[in-house]
Amino acid sequence: MADAVLLWHFHQPSYVDAVTGEVLMPWVRLHTIRGYADMAEMARRHAGVKMNFNLTPVLVQQIEQMAGGRVKDRWGELAAKPAKELKENEQSELLEHFFKINWHTCVDPHPRYRQLLDLRGRRPGSTRNLKRFKEADLRDLQVWFNLGWCGFAARRRYPELGELIRKGRDFTEEEKNRVLQIHREMLQGILGEYRALADSGQVELTTTPFYHPILPLLADTDAAKRAMPWARLPDRMIAPEDALAHLQRAQEAHTRVFGRKARGLWPSEGSVSPEVIPLMAKAGFEYFCTDESVLFRGLEEQGRKVDHVELFQAWRVEEQGSALKALFRERPLSDYIGFTAARTEPKAAADYLQVHLEHIAHVMPKDGVVTLALDGENAWEAFPDSGESFLHEFYSRLEGSNRIRTQTLGGYLDGKEGTSLGRIHSGSWIAGNFDIWIGDPEENRAWDWIRRTRDFLKQAESRNPLPEETKRAAWEDLYAAEGSDWFWWYGPDFQTDSDLIFDALFRARLQNVYRRLGATPPPALSVPICAAEVRLGHPPLRLIEPVLGPRPSYLDWSGAGRYEAWRDQGAMAQGDRRVRTILYGFGEKNFYFRIDGQAPLGDEISVDFNQPAHVKVRALAKKEVWSVEVSRAKDGISFEPVPCESQISTERGLQWRVPFASLGWRNDGAEVSCLVRVMRAGAEAERYPERGLIEFAGPNKTHDMKNWFV
Repeated sequence: MADAVLLWHFHQPSYVDAVTGEVLMPWVRLHTIRGYADMAEMARRHAGVKMNFNLTPVLVQQIEQMAGGRVKDRWGELAAKPAKELKENEQSELLEHFFKINWHTCVDPHPRYRQLLDLRGRRPGSTRNLKRFKEADLRDLQVWFNLGWCGFAARRRYPELGELIRKGRDFTEEEKNRVLQIHREMLQGILGEYRALADSGQVELTTTPFYHPILPLLADTDAAKRAMPWARLPDRMIAPEDALAHLQRAQEAHTRVFGRKARGLWPSEGSVSPEVIPLMAKAGFEYFCTDESVLFRGLEEQGRKVDHVELFQAWRVEEQGSALKALFRERPLSDYIGFTAARTEPKAAADYLQVHLEHIAHVMPKDGVVTLALDGENAWEAFPDSGESFLHEFYSRLEGSNRIRTQTLGGYLDGKEGTSLGRIHSGSWIAGNFDIWIGDPEENRAWDWIRRTRDFLKQAESRNPLPEETKRAAWEDLYAAEGSDWFWWYGPDFQTDSDLIFDALFRARLQNVYRRLGATPPPALSVPICAAEVRLGHPPLRLIEPVLGPRPSYLDWSGAGRYEAWRDQGAMAQGDRRVRTILYGFGEKNFYFRIDGQAPLGDEISVDFNQPAHVKVRALAKKEVWSVEVSRAKDGISFEPVPCESQISTERGLQWRVPFASLGWRNDGAEVSCLVRVMRAGAEAERYPERGLIEFAGPNKTHDMKNWFV
């Protein structure tokens, strides 16, 4: 019998405005109503599966604040306000924010919610259609957004939610307020649910440094050089005492809320370095988990031969007289759950995991273990039923397996010495380095502001004794600014339509440090660090007639539309993304498409058009020979093949040409919308855009190009 450890990670950054005390974004409340409640419910249904949940202290802190009514919930108050009393700016906020939910799984399946989205329009900036919305439309939108976020646990516990979903429209103010009351009740009970699961012995709860900072960079920003010798870093900051403070405060909060100290740690983003090992031990942690890339790169740096099978065991990390045990997560299966399972039939996805886990059980060392660790909240938005069917099938197979036994971290590690690793690699779970959080000009400016503000605070402490409450509050703001989440959205790696809000929250924390000490914040801190808008590409600029082949000409493709697929990632980063750039455009009679990235991209590339007609263009690999197939559907459901005189080249990336006649296009400038899917072994591995569609103006006789939106 082989052991398996499941670790589900829950995290949200601090959305509390440092000045007003207002919660600017609702994701703590909404993920509680869906992800956190659902995962607790599924654990109770499958009491035979042992598992681990990692709850970050900054998340727990906000749940307590919101459950106790100690902070204002901006979007909650906007939802609660009677629809007839909404001012025009508030109505615009509704239209801007209350469709921020997975459209495919949570909007389109519900006719009324879909109707409201179409009434607003699916493009960014569609709040200009506000005049289309009557009072009843606004109220229905208030209800549907908060109703749409309710997961299967909420719907099971409160059957009236199902009744409202079936009703669908013309909601009353009383019905709306009841939905919001259910949200509050679930917020008030969720931490108790996890404490009860831990008390039962089925679940172990672990934690993370308090505000989710990248510990190695806090301890020494120059630690990034080890994994990123090419990077341009900010002026060096060394603050191991801050790293220790985040660890100690995490232990204190965890003990207060859950009644026992945390034995295990998921370092923020799996980030570790030799310097932080003694800090973890000093804070009372016994073991930690991170990614397999950290293990393998560490072994390579020591000149040791890397055998993948070595991953499946307990390790021991020693540094400066301190020792901690460690488990390293198996990445492909963890990523499969997070990024692919939602696109696969639940039983097939569970079968896939079972087969691979049992194969690992066959090859792993005696007393070995396989560790699956991943985000336990964001992934469920992509499932049509919030992941209920998949989790039931997966857990059922684990309960019934005679080859796999699930364990808590302590249940597996107790009594095991662990194989000595030696000096651990400095890196995170993403590419084994810290590139997401440091090295880009925006990221470096943010680090510079932390260093400057911290120096100011230290100097103020040394000059005059500060009131204890003032000092505590100033450090609290600084610690919040040291969190990793602001850096996630700085730089070119990830974008969101809330980038400027995250930027403002970060700078407000630093500004507050100065204000608390009676000083005026530096004027430059009022200037946004991030660019006001980041485009993932541009529309077609002019007609193109590229020659397809092994050396695509830059000039041939220079007028094409361009989509930077490598930058299209949201709150979760996918490990096995291979697509870099998507190019597309048209000439006099043909549509051209090109996809560049790391080979092999996949065994099928599909461009699915919704406008001006429902068309699928698929590039298929059969015995290493690629061909293009085109199919059309009048109803968008039943596709039939159509004749197509296409051309395809695979010598550099993947390039193809398809005639307008096969696509059903006319030279009338009709809007074109599509998405690109990359398939591997029959499963959708990548999708672009992750949300929404690529949209642009199609060909017309005057070749007039219009703006596009994603």
